[in-house]
Amino acid sequence: MRMPVDRGQDGAAMAGQQPGAWAIANLRAVRGRAFVRVVALTRDLPLLPFETILPALTVAAYIYLYRYLGAPPGFATMVLLGGVMITYWQNVLWAMASQLYWERMNGNLELYMLLPTSRVSILLGMALGGMFATTVRAMATLGAGLVLFRVPIAVPEPLPFLALAILSLVALYGLGMMLSSLFLMWGREAWHLSSLFQEPIDLLSGVYFPVRALGPVVAGAASLIPLTLALDGMRQVLVPGGQAMGFLPLRAIIAILAAMAVIFPALAQVALSQVERLAKREGRITTRWQ
Repeated sequence: MRMPVDRGQDGAAMAGQQPGAWAIANLRAVRGRAFVRVVALTRDLPLLPFETILPALTVAAYIYLYRYLGAPPGFATMVLLGGVMITYWQNVLWAMASQLYWERMNGNLELYMLLPTSRVSILLGMALGGMFATTVRAMATLGAGLVLFRVPIAVPEPLPFLALAILSLVALYGLGMMLSSLFLMWGREAWHLSSLFQEPIDLLSGVYFPVRALGPVVAGAASLIPLTLALDGMRQVLVPGGQAMGFLPLRAIIAILAAMAVIFPALAQVALSQVERLAKREGRITTRWQ
């Protein structure tokens, strides 16, 4: 199936809309895709305890292990932060990177391509809605760690922590927006690719241990992943004595994450434009039997 003319960059003129109407249409697209993910939290309330308790079991196992080995209390805080951040990474993989592929399999991708809005607004809405829904689950895991295991967490420097949190989420979901187009272009089963990017990233990002333990070469390569930098920086800010666990200086981490927060969304726009060109020129974005 060949897609219609692109309405991405010059969409307002092509769709016969005024610039203000074009902006409103894109904002509505963002709201519409985010609304679905926010409302989904209230649709399956009986499942919410399982979605928050089960991920906390892995965190509990590592906390008990470190306490059994007599590790300092900061290791329990390190593990809890890893359990919170891995929740976002799983959402990026399964609800962002794989989303366009699944929309194609469900027959919705053609509708997205036909909309008189930018496709980036659709991905942005998915990212904002997924970010909100994941934050609810992540805060439940954090609360369980603070209440049940009495994990010590202090925020002596709130401004660096806020900068790390915001830049980390923007970089992570910007990467997810880029991967969503790449998964679609690669044409393979999205769940295989998501699985490929899950377990190795859990190891390389140092979710349950300081990433510096991997050595300077491997840790340096792993720092290309926003999750690695986010965990390294947050542990330096929130964990007592966390500077000793750090691989990179805190200022360098913030600077790299700020660059990633700009580069990944820009690459997502480039990849999405390539998807649209393939749809128009070769007609190989949708499945053949649709």
